[in-house]
Amino acid sequence: MQPIEVCFSPALYKLYHSDDKCVVIIDILRATTSICAAIAAGAEKILPVASVDDALKAKQQGYIVAAEREGKVLDFADFGNSPDLFTPERVKNKTIAYSTTNGTQAIDMAKQAKLLLIASFINLSAINQHLASHPQPLLLFCSGWKNKFNLEDTLCAGAIAYALIQSGKYFTQCDSTLASIDLWLLAKDNLSSYLEKASHRHRLKNIVDDSVIKYCLSLNLTNVIPYYQDGFIKNMI
Repeated sequence: MQPIEVCFSPALYKLYHSDDKCVVIIDILRATTSICAAIAAGAEKILPVASVDDALKAKQQGYIVAAEREGKVLDFADFGNSPDLFTPERVKNKTIAYSTTNGTQAIDMAKQAKLLLIASFINLSAINQHLASHPQPLLLFCSGWKNKFNLEDTLCAGAIAYALIQSGKYFTQCDSTLASIDLWLLAKDNLSSYLEKASHRHRLKNIVDDSVIKYCLSLNLTNVIPYYQDGFIKNMI
C-alpha cells in the first residue's frame, strides 16, 4: 500500500515536498474546476502562469488569456476564471494561458513533482480510478486562499483520500489526511449546504452567479484527467 498525505495550504508545502510523490492540485473555487472544464470543452493545452506579469507576457505572445486576481478578471485578459466561460467556442483545439490567485501558484510550486495531476469534484471519480489503478506515494495539495486553509479544497482532498483508502491500495498516518476525511464524511450528503459557511463562497457571492458555485460543487461531470508536463496541462486520456 502507498501513503497519502494532505497539505492544507501552499504555506505548508515545503514540509511535504518530495520529488518522488505524485502531487494532486485542488482548487475547487475555481481554478482546478475550470481547468477540468476547459479540457472537457476541447482545449488542447493549458499554460499555467503564476504571476500577473507572466500572464501579460503570454497575452503579448498571442495566447488567449484567462486570468483573475481577488476573484476579478484582469483588465488585459480575454475572460476570467469561471468554468462556464471555457466554452468549446472559445477553447476547442486551442492553448489557453491561465493565471489565478491561488491555483496556478500551487501548480508552479509543485511543477517538479514526479507526476502532477489536477483534481476537482467534477472529475472526482476519474482521478480516484486513475490513482487506485496506479498506486504511488501521494500528496493532495490544497491551494487554499492566500496561504490559508479553506474548506472546499480540504473536502475534496478528503473525498479522494477516503476513496483511495477504501480501495485498499493506500493508507495514511497523516493527521491532516484523517481530518480531511472526517470533514468529507460530515459534509458529503449535502455538500452545497455544508459549504454555505465557507469564506471563499462568501467572497464570490457578488462576483459569480450561484450556478457557477453549484457547478464547482457537482460530482463527476467529466472523466478528464488533466496532468502537467513540460510547462503545459493536457488530458491524460
